[in-house]
Amino acid sequence: MKTALFKRPVALLLALLPVLALAHGISDEDRQRMLDGGYLEYVGLGASHMLTGYDHLLFLFGVVFFLTTFKDVAKFVTVFTIGHSVTLIFATMFQITWNYYLVDAIIAISVIYKGFDNNGGFQKHFDMKSPNLLLAVFGFGLLHGFGLSTRLQQLPLGDDATSTLIRILSFNVGVELGQIAALVVMVALLAAWRHRPSFKRFSYAANLGLVFAGVYLLFMQLHGYQHDTKPDSFRFPAAEHRHSHEDMDINNSTDAKRNAL
Repeated sequence: MKTALFKRPVALLLALLPVLALAHGISDEDRQRMLDGGYLEYVGLGASHMLTGYDHLLFLFGVVFFLTTFKDVAKFVTVFTIGHSVTLIFATMFQITWNYYLVDAIIAISVIYKGFDNNGGFQKHFDMKSPNLLLAVFGFGLLHGFGLSTRLQQLPLGDDATSTLIRILSFNVGVELGQIAALVVMVALLAAWRHRPSFKRFSYAANLGLVFAGVYLLFMQLHGYQHDTKPDSFRFPAAEHRHSHEDMDINNSTDAKRNAL
């Protein structure tokens, strides 16, 4: 019976997983835009980065899933915000970094953790109470901020300490604006859904979906890390892969010319 309850939400999640797995890195266009623009560009990039940061959004979705009052939502979101702001600012300012695939892999674990916790995993499988949620959210906030910092450090931040700090703070303001926009939608949808009979039936499935999404993102990031550190260890080494695409482009161009004649 329980299996039938979560088939539809899980199927929908699996259909969306390729989208969820897209990396939310800094593109060449973003870098150039930062060079050409001012501090507002960093605000806009921070907002767009949060709104496309699927791992951050999934974790926040898990955090607010069972929160029913504005006070609780504000409390947990504030703790998360303080956590990721601390590491975002200080790690970027002092250029503390790590391989962002590994950081994002650990962030994926935070998504797994929240879905597992929401479904009573600690009580069912370990016969223990859930760890303190405020501390957990704060700790994962620190981690998420470090992930944001690894991306921000790919940008030209300048050599002047004051302007660098302002750019970091501008990016962080954008992150917070994007987070607020995402939370407004999440909380509104959950509030509307919570009054329907389907919420009780499918809440387990929805949080199981978080676990699946986290596992998928974890393996995608580990796969990306392996490509990043050992690009020639796969069946098609990077150089061979590139030449194959070049050959395909040449063949396509030749076919197009033939068809034109």
